[in-house]
Amino acid sequence: MAVKCFSLYLILAAIVIGGVTSEYIEYNTKPRIVPEKINVHLVPHSHDDVGWLKTVDQYYVGSNNSIRGACVQNVLDSVIASLLDDENRKFIYVEMAFFQRWWRQQSNAKKVKVKKLVDSGQLEFINGGMCMHDEATPHYIDMIDQTTLGHQFIKTEFGQVPRVGWQIDPFGHSAVQAYLLGAEFGFDSLFFARIDYQDRAKRLREKTLEVIWQGSKSLGSSSQIFTGVFPRHYDPPEGFTFEINDVSAPIQDDPLLFDYNVQERVNDFVAAALAQVNVTRTNHIMWLMGTDFRYQYAYSWFRQIDKFIHYVNKDGRLNVLYSTPSIYTDAKYAANESWPLKTDDFFPYADKPNAYWTGYFTSRPAFKKYVRDLSGYYLAARQLEFLRGRDSSGPTTDMLADALAIAQHHDAVSGTQRQHVAADYALRLSMGYLQAEKLVASSLSFLSAAKSSTEKKNPGTKFQQCPLLNISYCPASEARLLSGKSLVVVVYNSLGWKREEVVRVPVSSENVIVKDASGKEVVFQLLPLSEIALRIRNEYVKAYLGRSPRDTAKHVLAFTASVPPLGFSSYVISDTGRTARGLSASYVTSGSMNQNVEVGQGNLKLRYSEEGVKITRHLSTKNQVTAEQSYAYYIGSNGTDKDPQASGAYVFRPDGVLPIKSKEEAQLTIVQGPLFDEVHQELNSWISQITRVYKGKNHAEIEFTIGPIPADDGISKEIITKLTTTMKTNGTFYTDSNGRDFIKRIRDFRTDWDLQVYQPVAGNYYPLNLGIYMQDKTSELSVLVDRAVGGSSLENGQIELMLHRRMQHDDIRGVGEILNETVCLPEGCKGLTIQGKFYVQIDKPGDGAKWRRTFGQEIYSPLLIAFTEQEGDSWINSHKTTFSAFEPSYSLPKNVALLTLQELENGEVLLRLAHLFEFHM
Repeated sequence: MAVKCFSLYLILAAIVIGGVTSEYIEYNTKPRIVPEKINVHLVPHSHDDVGWLKTVDQYYVGSNNSIRGACVQNVLDSVIASLLDDENRKFIYVEMAFFQRWWRQQSNAKKVKVKKLVDSGQLEFINGGMCMHDEATPHYIDMIDQTTLGHQFIKTEFGQVPRVGWQIDPFGHSAVQAYLLGAEFGFDSLFFARIDYQDRAKRLREKTLEVIWQGSKSLGSSSQIFTGVFPRHYDPPEGFTFEINDVSAPIQDDPLLFDYNVQERVNDFVAAALAQVNVTRTNHIMWLMGTDFRYQYAYSWFRQIDKFIHYVNKDGRLNVLYSTPSIYTDAKYAANESWPLKTDDFFPYADKPNAYWTGYFTSRPAFKKYVRDLSGYYLAARQLEFLRGRDSSGPTTDMLADALAIAQHHDAVSGTQRQHVAADYALRLSMGYLQAEKLVASSLSFLSAAKSSTEKKNPGTKFQQCPLLNISYCPASEARLLSGKSLVVVVYNSLGWKREEVVRVPVSSENVIVKDASGKEVVFQLLPLSEIALRIRNEYVKAYLGRSPRDTAKHVLAFTASVPPLGFSSYVISDTGRTARGLSASYVTSGSMNQNVEVGQGNLKLRYSEEGVKITRHLSTKNQVTAEQSYAYYIGSNGTDKDPQASGAYVFRPDGVLPIKSKEEAQLTIVQGPLFDEVHQELNSWISQITRVYKGKNHAEIEFTIGPIPADDGISKEIITKLTTTMKTNGTFYTDSNGRDFIKRIRDFRTDWDLQVYQPVAGNYYPLNLGIYMQDKTSELSVLVDRAVGGSSLENGQIELMLHRRMQHDDIRGVGEILNETVCLPEGCKGLTIQGKFYVQIDKPGDGAKWRRTFGQEIYSPLLIAFTEQEGDSWINSHKTTFSAFEPSYSLPKNVALLTLQELENGEVLLRLAHLFEFHM
C-alpha cells in the first residue's frame, strides 16, 4: 500500500511541475506615478546613529560588535554596489559624519561613479547635517553649525543642496527645527516619527498626520513647512523588513522551489498599503524601507523591493515605485490638497501613559554644560581666526567644529548614550578645544602686536588660558608674581555690543591690585575660596589631569572688565606686598538660617531666615515681589508589577517628591564688597549654593553645587530647585525653543488634542535652553539657565528646574545601561558632582524680554580670558591693549546677535546676524 501511495505522489508532482521552468526574470522597476491609482513610494534608508551604544568610530568600522552588530562602512559599500547594479534603485542617506569618513577612503574612480548616482537622483542626501541632531537640548546656533558643516561637504563634493528635513528619531520636535532648520533653510518638507501616543492616535483618526507647520509667530507664513509624521515608526509595515537575519517572508517566485508565494505576498502588500491609505490624505503614501543600521547586505533588501514593485504593479491594484522623500513631497504639492495648520511644537513626547521622555532634558548635566561652553568658545575662536586670517598650516577650529557637530546628535547632548560613548564624545571635544585654544592664543598675540612689531608675522606673546576656571583652577593666575613681574589679563568679547562684566580668577596672594591698560587702578573685590570650592578643585583637577593642583590658590579676585564689541581690553594684576584695603576689600561675616540675614543694595534683596531663602525686588512703592527658593528631589520610579516603566536616561517617572531643607543652625558665610554681595549656604553634605547680587544689576545669580547624590539607599533621585511666589499665573508659563522663541505652555493642556493626564509632573516638563518665565497682571519672573535642563510650572506662581539626576534602573528604551555617572580617583569612584548657575529676575509685565534676550546672549558667549606675564610694563607699553573690529563709535544694537563670523576654506567669509526679539502679539 505504501509503495502505491509513493508512486501516486510522484505522478502528481510530475503533473504540477510539468511544463514549468526556472529562468531569469527581469523585474520591471522603472519608476512612474499613476495619477488614477494609489501610489506607494518605497524609500530605502538606514538610520545610522552617530554614536549611542557604540562610539561613532565603532559604528563606522563595525567593531565592538558584542554590543551590536552594526557597521556603517558595510552599509555604504553594499548600497553603492546595489545602486550601480540597477539604475532604477534609489537610496537616501542622512548622516554626513559617516558618509564623509567613507568618502575619504574611496578611489577617484569610485568617486566618479558615486557622483553620477547623486546627479541622477539614485542616491539622495536628505537632511544633510553631520548628524541627526536632537531637538530638545541643543542651542539653535549649534543646530545651524552642524547642519551647515554637512551641507558644505555636500555642496563642495557633489554640488547639491538637500531639499528635505529628516528628523525621524529625535524624541519630540521643536518649533525652531520647523522654521529655522526647515523653512528658513530652504527645505521643502520635514518628516519624523516620534510624537505623543495620544496625539498620534487622534491624527490617525482624523487623517492629520501631514500638516503645514508654522513654527514662528513672528515670521508668520514664511515660517511654514509641509510636515509629515509617519503612521508608525520609521520602519516598514510589519512583515516587510529584509535584512539578512530578519524574519519577514521573502517573495519566492521560482516555481521549481517549494513555498511559491507571489500572490500571497502581493495580497499582504496591498492590505498594508490600503490600511495606510485610510489614515493619509491624497493617493500617495510613503513606506520607509529600512530602520537602524540596515542594508549591511543591501542585496537582501533591494532584491525583495524589486520583486514587490514588479509583482504588485502587475497585479494592478496599486502603483509602487522606488522613491525618495523629495519625490514624495513633490507629489503631495501637486495634489493641490488643503492641509491642517500646526503651530507651537511637539513637546513633550510620551510613547505610553507613564513614559514621558522628559528626563533626558537634564540627563548628563556636566556633559550638557561642556557642550554649551565649547559652543560659545567655538563662536569666539572662529571670529579670532577670521580677524587674524585663516592659516590652514597652523591650528584651526576644524577639529572642534567636527566634535561639536556630532555632539548635537540625538543620543549625545541628549545624555542618552552609554557611558563609554559619552567619554568618547568628551574626548573629541577636548581634543578640538586644544587645537582651538592654540588658535585663540596665536590670534590674540597677532591682534595685540604693535603694527611695527615682528609679532605680526611671528606672534611672540605666549597667552595661556584656563579651561578649568569653572572649578577655580588656573595656573596662570595662581602663579606667584616675583619681584617686578605682573600678570596681563586680556579679555575678549565675542558679542557685537560693549560689555561691562565682573571677571573672577583664583590668585595665590591677597596683596594684589588691578589696573587697566592706562595704569588706572580698577575697583576689585578679593574673597576667600570656600571649603566646598577647594574640595571640588582638588578632587576634579586630579580626576581630569591625573595630578593634584599646587596648593597655591587661596582667594578669588574679582574685577569689572569693560570690553568693546568684537574686541578685547587688557588689565594688569600686580602683587603690591600689602593687603587690599578701602573700597576693594570684601567683608566676610558669618550667620545662620535661624537669624535674619539680608544682603543686597537698591531694590533687589536676598533674605535668609528660618523660612528659607527669599529674593525680593521692589518694582514700585506698592509692588513688591518675593520669590522663595528651595530644593527637593523626586524619587524616580523603579516600576511596578503592573507597569515596569522606571525613570531612566530618557524617561522621567516620579514616585513622590521630598523637600531638601537646610538645618536651621546651618552656617552662612556672608561676603559683601564693592562689586557684589553673596551668601554661601550648605544645605546638606551634597548640596550647597552661593546666591549673588551685583551692584547695579537687577538679577540674582545662584551658583549651585550638587553631588555626589547619595545612592546607598537604592533610590533614584532627580534633583530640582523651586522658586515660589504668590503670582496668579493661571497655569500658564513660557519656555524657550532651542534658545530662541518662547512658547506659551498651559499646565495639563495640549493645543492639538484633549490631554488625558496620567503623569501630572513629567507630562508638564519642557526643555529649556535659554530659560522659563511666568507673569501675572503686576509682575513677571524670569529664570535663565547655563545649559539644557528640564523645567516646568506645576503650581500657580511657581517655577522649577531639574538640575541633576542619578538613577538606579534602566528605563527600557534601548540604551541598556543605568544612568549613574561617577568620577574616579585612585581611592575609588563616587557619584558625579556638578556645578552650575541659574539667574533670576523680577520685572513688571513685559519688561523682562529685553533682559532675557541680551543677558541670555551673554550667558551663551561669556568673556574669553587669556593671560601672559610681563616685566614691569614691558608688554603694556609695546602692544595694543585694546582692540575692536568695529569703528570706535559703533556697536550692534542690543536686538541683534552676531552668530557667525568665519573665514571659510575657500577664502569666503560667512557672516550671520540674528534678530533677538520676537513680534509681540
